[in-house]
Amino acid sequence: MTEPIVVGFDGSQSSQQALAWAEQEAAVRDAPLRVLHAMARWSPDVLLVPEPSGWEIEADKAAREQLTQVAAEIRSRRPRLEVTTDVVGDRPGDALVHASEAAQLVVVGNRGRGGFAELLLGSVSRHVATRAPRPVAVVREKPAGEPIARYGVVVVGVSGLAGEDGVLEYAFREAVLRGSILRAVHAWTHPGTVEPWTVEPVVFDTEATGRDEAQRLAGFLVRTAERFPDVELSAQVVRGHPGKALAAASAEADVVIVGAAHGATGALLGLGGTAHAILHHARAPVIVFRG
Repeated sequence: MTEPIVVGFDGSQSSQQALAWAEQEAAVRDAPLRVLHAMARWSPDVLLVPEPSGWEIEADKAAREQLTQVAAEIRSRRPRLEVTTDVVGDRPGDALVHASEAAQLVVVGNRGRGGFAELLLGSVSRHVATRAPRPVAVVREKPAGEPIARYGVVVVGVSGLAGEDGVLEYAFREAVLRGSILRAVHAWTHPGTVEPWTVEPVVFDTEATGRDEAQRLAGFLVRTAERFPDVELSAQVVRGHPGKALAAASAEADVVIVGAAHGATGALLGLGGTAHAILHHARAPVIVFRG
């Protein structure tokens, strides 16, 4: 049985755009679509505001009616797509993390109904991207009515460090699914040390180092590229912070793929520094891959 695409939906504009993207992904992958609404129970911490009589029943009824309408609209557009809906009595982040265990991809908007407009990444999307065991796609909210541009490009961040074979293979497979070019972006800031006790040079030849980094990237990519001969591959080597490089590349990409701890020397909120940066600044949907 094909694992489903799971998408979190709370009725917000961000979740509506995430749903539209998830619907398209399910069609591309020929996978079922599961629309999940998490309805947290009335908080017992609010002592001075008791739960209104019948609140839970009415909230559950309203959520199910909304999901029924959403599913009917999707089926009218894509009659061959299998669509299911669920209302779960749990915190949204926890519900989506749990659902991810049986999903091939979890899709969330970058912020939900209860988020602050100033925040680029809400608490739910951060929680899911940090803790879900399967790939998580975070779809950035766009102004209402703005058309979705298609570039035919999948971008993947590559550091060239050990342990990236999984995310690179995943990116190739995503390019195959979409019939897209795969653009591997590698950013460097300073020549690496050969051994832990080696002192890095204060002055170095940036052009020579850039050529060395490009050669190193090509050698790293060839191992996986040989297994995907039909994918058009381009490599981009940039001097600078990898988060900034990927954010720039995202302006002309359909999706950006990054490893959960990609290019990180330490974890930041459960994510690598690069993944954390791109989730906040990407202009395209971002898939966080946890191998």
